[in-house]
Amino acid sequence: FSVSDHVAQVRLNRPKALNSITPEMDNRLAEIWEQVNNTPDIWCVILSAEGERAFCAGADISGGSEMTQRMALGGGLTGIGGPLVTLKKPLIAAVQGYCLGGGFELAMCADIIVAADTTQFGLPETRVGIIGECGVVHRAIRQLPHHIAMALILTGERMPVGELAQYGLVNEVVPFAELETAARAWAHRITAASPLAVQAAKEAALTRLSD
Repeated sequence: FSVSDHVAQVRLNRPKALNSITPEMDNRLAEIWEQVNNTPDIWCVILSAEGERAFCAGADISGGSEMTQRMALGGGLTGIGGPLVTLKKPLIAAVQGYCLGGGFELAMCADIIVAADTTQFGLPETRVGIIGECGVVHRAIRQLPHHIAMALILTGERMPVGELAQYGLVNEVVPFAELETAARAWAHRITAASPLAVQAAKEAALTRLSD
């Protein structure tokens, strides 16, 4: 976690485990989101991951069910499986390689998605006999055309970013070597605007109007 020029950089750093998220990482992410929300000098956030092989393969379940805890994945960002954390600042996800399951959901929590041309999205849960806690399927069906989302959900197969980009899932596709630069460019575009207006606009766009 670092901050520079009003931009917070949050980087998942378990490349050998496909950047899957442990309970300890969830706790740290929850701390980071709170710090981001409460720091006026932070105007935008970039969420990225170490290594070329994967952005995130979801929750690390290698330790079995005893490792699980009641916190929504991504430090509460997904809002499924535990309390929802609402990030007030714009979030850019820079994704590459495997973006699977809960990792796919984490990317869909972002306001802007920049993807390397190596990215493959997938919801493999049905292939191992589970559907998790369903947050990712609900986001997929809202952010993609119905039949494209259902194909991902029902088959468990991965789809390359080139196929999903045409349906508006991502804002930009770049070579992997240019991913960090592209994410920074989006952050610069966002921070060029009024930070308070940007935060208010995000809240207005994502808050359901009451009757």
